[in-house]
Formats: sequence, structure tokens, C-alpha cells
Amino acid sequence: MRIIIAPDKFKGSMTATEAAKQIKEGVEKVFPGSELFLFPLSDGGEGLVESLAGKSGDNIKVNRVTGPLGDKVDAMWGVNDQGNTAVIEMAAASGLYLVPEDKRNPLITTTYGTGELIKAALDHGCSKLVIGIGGSATNDGGAGMAQALGANFLDHSGNKLGFGGAELSKLARIELSGINSRLSEVKVQVACDVDNPLTGPKGASHIYGPQKGATPDMIKKLDQALKNYALIIKKDLGIEVNDLPGSGAAGGLGAGLIAFLGAELRSGIELVLEAINIDHYLKAADLLITAEGKLDPQSTHGKAPVGVARRASQYDVPVLALAGSIEGSLETFHREGITASFAISDGPLSLEESISRGPELLKTQTAELLRFWKTGKPS
Repeated sequence: MRIIIAPDKFKGSMTATEAAKQIKEGVEKVFPGSELFLFPLSDGGEGLVESLAGKSGDNIKVNRVTGPLGDKVDAMWGVNDQGNTAVIEMAAASGLYLVPEDKRNPLITTTYGTGELIKAALDHGCSKLVIGIGGSATNDGGAGMAQALGANFLDHSGNKLGFGGAELSKLARIELSGINSRLSEVKVQVACDVDNPLTGPKGASHIYGPQKGATPDMIKKLDQALKNYALIIKKDLGIEVNDLPGSGAAGGLGAGLIAFLGAELRSGIELVLEAINIDHYLKAADLLITAEGKLDPQSTHGKAPVGVARRASQYDVPVLALAGSIEGSLETFHREGITASFAISDGPLSLEESISRGPELLKTQTAELLRFWKTGKPS
């Protein structure tokens, strides 16, 4: 048996790598000696570094950078085995989890630390950057990122702007003479699974501002500031970012990456599947097992299990999906390439029990399902 094991994380319980290990142990109870291929997945948010660069050893780097509130934080990033591609999660430097709930204020939070990670990757000699932009604490349009890379944002008096989305309301001119020259030599791909524009009712401030601490008044200020930002980018750089799908991702970091790094925005899971060359393994696979904490209607919108199931269906590989909980129509998942879906719970459990027992339940349910699967396989 050739089995691909390709789970996403179980939030609060297991990383994607840990989930893959539990599934592997469950498989080996039933099919000892089978040929197993482990691919921990990410849809571009948390776990992207783990998916593309591993989680330990020489591939993992840690830099002390500027956090979203201006204090220093240690941020992890990685390089691929060849050493030429950097993998960066913006949340490691500019993420919401770095800001205590009572201090969340997107008027002042900055992506400067994300720019510092990009600079570290350039210093390492990387010729390609893969950047995941989920989980941001910011609404500064990526201005802080660009400031870290040498861009200057000036007001009408020629003074440099400070950090945060609110500062962009004063922006009059962008000056790029000091921008890091190596940026012109790198290819930048961004894992982005939202199509929000930069501004307006469906833009960065209105849709994602509240979860970052924005009040209705803040949202209006931030949206106006980003509109001004887009106008100055168009005037000084000749680039239209306001209405581009995905430009509003991560508080407008999508727009900043397009404007200052010439980035290409991609579906996160498609980018990951391409990077790990999953098609090569699917061509000879007998089964694919995927998993995540929750399988629900949102899973069909760029999430890892459905993304990998769609790819497996192109090669007629059956897919078993395991999840902490399942909501929505199973028929919907079947149409997306998942052969069958199963919750791993063995009875009514509290959230705390589900999280603490997650690894054990995942391993056990994997083995039980494969015992049944085995009855239908030729001896």
C-alpha cells in the first residue's frame, strides 16, 4: 500500500506535523510495512513554514524583529532544503496573537517586523520568497513592511510617517530611493485565500478591522487612510491596488506586497501542493488520508483538506478525511473529492477533552477506519 498522509493542524491540539505522526502510527497498526508519504499541510496561514521548511534543524531561522506594537519579538521563518527559497509567516512578526486583547488597536499596529524578516531572507541569499499572510494584527497596508525595506512615507511637510494605519491619512508622497535593491532580483509569491479589495464595505478595515480591535469610528478612519494610501501609490508608483482581489488581505499587506515587491497572490493550498510536488506522489498512491480540526462549509474555500482532495480526485485516488468535528453536508465534501469523512470523537466530549485527547483519538480512529478499509482490499 502506498498511502499519502496530508493533514492540516488541529488548532490548540496538534500541529500538522504532529497530526501526521498520529495518523502514521494508526496506519502502521493495520498496514505494517506500507509505503507512507507524510506531508503536513497549510493553507497559507499558521503552519506554512512547517509545511515547506520543516520545523527544526538548519532550515529554521529565528530573528528578533519589531512586533506589531513596536516592541521586540522573536520570529521564526525557514528556508527550503535547497536554501534558495525563504518561507515566511507574517503572523510570526506581525500577528494578532502577539497583541494582548486589551491592547489591540489597528490604528497603531505595524508590519515593520514582517519587512525585517524579508530583509533577513534577502541577507541569506534567497532568490524566492513564499509569504503567508494570515492572522495579522495590522491595518497599515504593508507600509511598515515597506519602511523596514527602505521606503519612505512622507507627509505634506516632508516629514516621515510613523507606524500604523492611521498615519496613512497624512501620506502625501512615497520615496523609494532607499528601497532594498535586492528586491528587484527576487520572485515573491503570497499565500492568500481571500479576495477582499483594499477599501470599501468589503475591504480590509470593514471586514477584518473588528477582530483586530477596531471600533466603528476606527474603521472609518482606517478605510479613509487606506484610500489615501492607494491614491498615493497610484500617483507615485503607477500601480493600481485598491480594487485588486486580495489587496485587502492582512490589513492591506496584500496591496503593499504587490506595490513594493511585485508579488503574485496565490491560493495558499495550491501554492503548498505545488511546492511539495504532490502530483508526483499521487500518480502512484493507493489512498490519501487528510485531516483538520474542523471540517465545515468554509473548508471548501481554500482550506487544506479539500484542496488536497481536489488534487487527488484528478488521479482517482480515494480520500479519507478525519476531523475533530464535522458540520455541513457530507455530499458537498464528496463532490470536492473526499470519498468519506469521519469525526474522531468516541462520544460526547467537552472542547477541553477533545483538545487534550486529540492525538490519541486521531490515531485510534485512523486504525479503526483502515481495519474496515482492509476488508475490501484484495488479499
